[in-house]
Amino acid sequence: MVLLSLAAFAAAPRDEPTVEDLKARIASASIPDRAHLCLRIAQKQLDQASKLYASAEAQEAQKPLTDVVAYSELARDYSIQAHKHQKQTEIGVRSMTRRLNDLLHTLGHEDQVPVKDALNRLERVRDDLLASMFKKGSK
Repeated sequence: MVLLSLAAFAAAPRDEPTVEDLKARIASASIPDRAHLCLRIAQKQLDQASKLYASAEAQEAQKPLTDVVAYSELARDYSIQAHKHQKQTEIGVRSMTRRLNDLLHTLGHEDQVPVKDALNRLERVRDDLLASMFKKGSK
């Protein structure tokens, strides 16, 4: 029984693609699929940044935090370009914004600056997505 549970636990992470795998898939994916891949990369990098901030490694958290913003912006661009997955992308970015806001309140003042910048940029991503979904005068 113990061996079965260990085997199942060991097999689970292999099924989940790494950030590098997802980044490699972007070039060959269709534009609507690129939006989804970029969003997954941003979410995985947010997980990584949160772990690094939790272990007091703020300097190392900068790279994943930068990826969160960059890939969220790419997801926005691809979803607007394809006119698909805009709602899912906005929901994903909103979720990441909430998580970053929660993270912000756990950090010291000096570590808050890059997180605040990331939050501001993610809010612009959300605004752009909402503006593309709900255009003025489209009734």
